[in-house]
Amino acid sequence: MDFPLIRMRRTRRTEALRSLVRETRLEPGQLILPLFICPGEGVRKAVGSMPGVFNLSVDEAVKDAEEAARLGIGGLLLFGLPEAKDEQGSGAWDDAGMVQQTLRVLKATTAAKDLVLIADVCLCEYTSHGHCGVVRETGAGFEVENDSSVEILAKTAVSLAAAGADIVAPSDMMDGRVGEIRDALDVAGHEQTPILSYAAKFASAFYGPFREAADSAPQFGDRRSYQMDGANLREAMREIELDLGEGADMILMKPAMPYLDVIRAARERYDVPLGAYQVSGEYSMLQAAFAKGWLEPERAMLESLVGIRRAGADFIVTYFACDAAKAL
Repeated sequence: MDFPLIRMRRTRRTEALRSLVRETRLEPGQLILPLFICPGEGVRKAVGSMPGVFNLSVDEAVKDAEEAARLGIGGLLLFGLPEAKDEQGSGAWDDAGMVQQTLRVLKATTAAKDLVLIADVCLCEYTSHGHCGVVRETGAGFEVENDSSVEILAKTAVSLAAAGADIVAPSDMMDGRVGEIRDALDVAGHEQTPILSYAAKFASAFYGPFREAADSAPQFGDRRSYQMDGANLREAMREIELDLGEGADMILMKPAMPYLDVIRAARERYDVPLGAYQVSGEYSMLQAAFAKGWLEPERAMLESLVGIRRAGADFIVTYFACDAAKAL
């Protein structure tokens, strides 16, 4: 059968018809809002490269959490900015650390019952050198040590789970860290705490604004020796398979927009909860276009998120979470 018997436009005539046959749906509960927690009280410091994003003291973070819960957003992803940094990143597993404090406060609020609290597990915000693990000097310069870093990451995950994290999310890309974290959580009595692994995290140019927000830019070198090469799709599938084998309950793709094919490939291959992180560069790029009047903000924002959902993501970490929830 062909035209004129078949007319594809018949189901596009009205919004009601379009909604009825819509294949991919975007809902507030599928969105995760990142928050950057800093020391102090009453602090709401704007991040210059990310309009609408702030470094927040714990009391201000509670306000944003309450707003997110009111809008029906699915959860929060918490990052910490410590008062001081050192080579080991000891603020990451400090029971009085910024994220740990925030988790305890949020768990005492009514907002917490409606939000999934996800704690990022990494060292880059806490180390004086800005790398995601312990750095060792070598004859050729420096190396980020894998195994000693994994021990610290596991300790960090336990501290965050004890403070009230509903999910711990290792984003460091060290080999074997999921298995070590799973073992450490279980030994500490947190066997019910799920692990959301940044299983395929690429060494991307789109992280720049985040590094301003989290004060986590490397002081030397780059992260290409442990984050993935953006040219490799098959390797991403291997990374995911290894993390699932070590006990990851969910996986996260990062970034989203330049790696929609990776999201699709993972969705077709693995029947596990899958998320994608619409990273800072994706957000800032769109915000810059909005400021110039080059794109219609609401339509472009929602289209970018629907595209990530259509590729196969069950949930999306995005700085647009509140704005998108309001639009929806």
